[in-house]
Amino acid sequence: MNLITTFVLIPFVGLLLLPFLKVRLKGVLTLVLLTINVMISGYMAVQSLTGNPVSISLPGSYVTGIIPIRIDALSGWFILIINLVFLTGALYGYSYMKSYRKRTNSLTLHSFAFLLQHASIISVCGIQNSFVFLIAWEILALTSFVLIIFEHENPVTIKAGINYLIQAHFSIVFLIVGFLWVINKTNSYDFQAITTYSSSLPGMASLILFLCFFIAFAIKAGFVPFHTWLPYAHPAAPAHVSGMMSGVIIKAGIFGILRMLLIIKTDYVAVGFLILIVSVLSGLYGVMLAIIQHNLKKLLAYHSIENIGIIGIGIGLGAIGTGMGNPTLATLGYAGALLHTLNHALFKSLLFYTAGNVYQATHTMEIEKLGGVIKKMPQTAMLFLIAAIAICGIPPFNGFISEFIIYTGLYSWLSDGTLFSLLAAIFSTIGLVAIGGLAMICFTKAFGTVFLGTARHTLHAECQEVKFIQLLPSYILALVIILVGIFPMLFIHLLAEPVSLFTGTVQILTNTPQNSVFTALQPISWASWILVALVIGLYFIRQNLLKKRRVEVGPTWGCGYVASTSKHQYTASSFVRTYSKLFAPVLIVNKEEAIVHGVFPSEARYHTQPYDKLEKGLIDRVLKLNKRFMGRFVFLNNGKLQFYILYGIIFILTVLGIPLLYRNLESFIDIFKLL
Repeated sequence: MNLITTFVLIPFVGLLLLPFLKVRLKGVLTLVLLTINVMISGYMAVQSLTGNPVSISLPGSYVTGIIPIRIDALSGWFILIINLVFLTGALYGYSYMKSYRKRTNSLTLHSFAFLLQHASIISVCGIQNSFVFLIAWEILALTSFVLIIFEHENPVTIKAGINYLIQAHFSIVFLIVGFLWVINKTNSYDFQAITTYSSSLPGMASLILFLCFFIAFAIKAGFVPFHTWLPYAHPAAPAHVSGMMSGVIIKAGIFGILRMLLIIKTDYVAVGFLILIVSVLSGLYGVMLAIIQHNLKKLLAYHSIENIGIIGIGIGLGAIGTGMGNPTLATLGYAGALLHTLNHALFKSLLFYTAGNVYQATHTMEIEKLGGVIKKMPQTAMLFLIAAIAICGIPPFNGFISEFIIYTGLYSWLSDGTLFSLLAAIFSTIGLVAIGGLAMICFTKAFGTVFLGTARHTLHAECQEVKFIQLLPSYILALVIILVGIFPMLFIHLLAEPVSLFTGTVQILTNTPQNSVFTALQPISWASWILVALVIGLYFIRQNLLKKRRVEVGPTWGCGYVASTSKHQYTASSFVRTYSKLFAPVLIVNKEEAIVHGVFPSEARYHTQPYDKLEKGLIDRVLKLNKRFMGRFVFLNNGKLQFYILYGIIFILTVLGIPLLYRNLESFIDIFKLL
């Protein structure tokens, strides 16, 4: 109880102290207070992962009733991931935000929102009272909004923040519908009431109940077609906030889906197929749009959608395995999904931190304007490359481990025997293969265009490497990425308890077919790292052999042109031109070009602007129809105070009258029958 009280009070301690501290100390206090809360929540998470789940009942109030706090192994796994990313994010943000020290008030609000955001997302993982859960979910949405709009003087940033806030509240609407449905039937806020009630529902009703929660959490997670807020929010936020938004905030949606799979008793096969189809489409659509982006952070945002799709494929396989009574498929699916949740948090936050380094050094995120950054920022380039290899699922890094487990689950599903399962497994496997291949195209373009070659435009500031304190969190993340690649079984053993919640037994640690699959990862990983060691060894041997020899460095061959120019290089657009033409029916790429005249044209200009086809159809069209409809009521906005007072009175009477009408509905019906 004392630990919970301390955890809740920590953000408000920050609120009391932050306004009175000097700018330099605000970041220090934020880091100290966050560390305290990380230690408190981390202790309970470790307890749950070692087979000792934490269960506490807070007294609550007359409105909320008793507030159960239950931190099981699933909560513990997510809490550890959240704590790691928030700690590295706070450390990175301490250095990154030094350039904004003149904004004293903004930094105070930013620091408080940071602490409150961490407390709210940890609370989401433990609270099992629907009323209080909604409060924590709302605080998470509001604090994320505040962190996104830090540079609020930019209209684009404000637009991105409002876009996020509106869609976050659509998520809350579906949550309220689901919770009210259960509360109305059970008169209980406890999550256990959801389990009891869903067990008594017919198949279709329980499926609809699950869909209410799935849509709510899918919006937060960024599944297609609920993804449109991500490409705006991530680029608008500071780099460390973008890393946390992609690394853990969207994972709150994944946690919610997994939690509902545990407590709602429904047709798991139907639910699994639904999640699987949505996930494959999300992964493919996300990476397809990522390839054509010109803004580096927007490119990374679309890759969040892609990786949420990969996690969803694992969840779908796990649900299908549970419904079909196939423990091998269930174990591989859930284990792959949970491990990829960790892996994505690691390499995606690392990618955003390195992108933030590039932004502070060059003051641009436009890929077409960059080039040759590796010569000025070799450490940032190396860290970005490690994360890029990991996100593509290439050994020997962590992305390969989790994707290998999901692939193995798909292959094991092929032996199911039914035609429908066979087609679904083939469809999912092809989708996952395509996602990996397209991801390699995308990051080859991103790394090659940004870090290799020469600068394509003259930068306003001299590009130079950031200080080590700002690189330190990136090195920590890179180290964990490597550790997962070298010692995969260490992390897989940590998954034993979370996976057992879904499968009923700790199958990862027993002598079963699943275990043989997992143990096969260790020699694969070692073989990959031996190859890396050989390459590094050969490189140093070569360096020693060339020490006594004269090595000449000259310009790259200019293909016969008299004068070399940076325009001879591939641009990001030209690199993916063939891809853009091949998938033109799926993509929208608006072009602006100047027609070239004469043998020696004086000017040539070509600019492309990618756009999301689903956003145009599902969001823009609806907004236009809404604007047209609301335009019919412009006459109400007549500028007269008396009318506005009248509108307020009508609204209040309506709000008061609806419950009264509902209570006396049966009486009115009886009166009408008599008439």
